[in-house]
Amino acid sequence: VWHLENGAIVGTSTPEKPSGTTYIIWKGGEPKNFELKAEMKLEGTGLNSGIQYRSTILPGVAPGGRPGLRGYQADFDFSGRYTGQLYEQATPRGIISWRGQVVRAEQGKRPRLLAMLGDPDELKAVIKTGDWNQVHIIARGNTLIHIINGRTMSIFIDDDPTMAAAQGVIGLQIEGTGKVSFRNLWLKNL
Repeated sequence: VWHLENGAIVGTSTPEKPSGTTYIIWKGGEPKNFELKAEMKLEGTGLNSGIQYRSTILPGVAPGGRPGLRGYQADFDFSGRYTGQLYEQATPRGIISWRGQVVRAEQGKRPRLLAMLGDPDELKAVIKTGDWNQVHIIARGNTLIHIINGRTMSIFIDDDPTMAAAQGVIGLQIEGTGKVSFRNLWLKNL
């Protein structure tokens, strides 16, 4: 599924050889407060991807017995429907903060909308379909910020101590069919 190509980490999935939801997991630590920048490009109308962070490894749940991940995800898909949102993989919360939203979660309550960052369709216009996009994730305390091509797409404040993750692994994801490429990854601990 994963290989190097022209200086980029590339994941491919085809109808003949589907990857399922598969990750390449960084083994360099479990960052807590950090900034992560990467450039990513998706090719293939059926492709979904993203960057998992502050995640927990779930042994043997992905196709072929590969590990899966549970945790926060900066979502990115070819059609741009989900790009920029905060999705929580493998938990009941699922999509928490859609593109254009500032959302807060508290224990025992449904996550609630605090503010709008902008019109989701206008924010979608900054996403380059089939081309390189810069993804910037800021995780500081309970505040998680997703920025694409210099525009803040979503903010999530996770004040639910029963669900919030303070640290965890980082993983690059492929799901669906197509080709995803990541390059120029940069991580700064805060």
